[in-house]
Amino acid sequence: MENLKFTPHINPTGPIAPRVILPGDPLRAKYIAENFLTDVAQFNSVRNALGFTGEYKGVPVSVMGTGMGMPSIGIYAHELVSVYGVNRLIRAGSCGAFQDNMKLYDIVIGIAASTNSNFAAQYGLPGVFAPCCSYKLLEAAVSCAKALGLPVHIGNILSSDVFYNDDKKSNDAWKKMGLLAVEMEAAALYMIAARLGVEALCVLTVSDHLYSGEETSSAEREKSFGDMVRVVLETAIG
Repeated sequence: MENLKFTPHINPTGPIAPRVILPGDPLRAKYIAENFLTDVAQFNSVRNALGFTGEYKGVPVSVMGTGMGMPSIGIYAHELVSVYGVNRLIRAGSCGAFQDNMKLYDIVIGIAASTNSNFAAQYGLPGVFAPCCSYKLLEAAVSCAKALGLPVHIGNILSSDVFYNDDKKSNDAWKKMGLLAVEMEAAALYMIAARLGVEALCVLTVSDHLYSGEETSSAEREKSFGDMVRVVLETAIG
């Protein structure tokens, strides 16, 4: 088939759809494929970045784990677009909430992704780039979440290179600027999408709250984010 080309990170044994869902956890990719898609076939296992292609409501959709952090999702997003012709990338992930009105399992949709990363330096821009999502995908995801009656927060998020930050006050600085939550991948995804001219969006479920101390388990993060997955899949095929 046309897109059966090899890269150092993807060795496809089957087709990759133009729409790809990108959870960080490869086991979450497997769970989404097995529980939400039909006619599923695995297309990648290199480095255990499990990838699957199936159908959602009759539309071809792929789902692939990216691993953690901007360098990792940057590799997969770049190769999926530049080598395999993917034109719609939606990150389906988890996040830590900043704001007081946010609860566990709330949906967060990132309009933009602030970052403490140096990822944008590669583009040689004469200023600070603001990584933003596709408005078309944003509008579709918001409409879907509201139609399902889900608690949804829409705004700026933080993509951080650091999980265990030595600066214990760093979250306070982002919180006071109105950022909703922190994760580790969206800014790179949005930058690559902008550079390569494709659509991208990041939809998250609140897995823990960085101020209230509430949190979910790793098992819950893998399997209990069904509402977010439905929003992502409906957006992907819209």
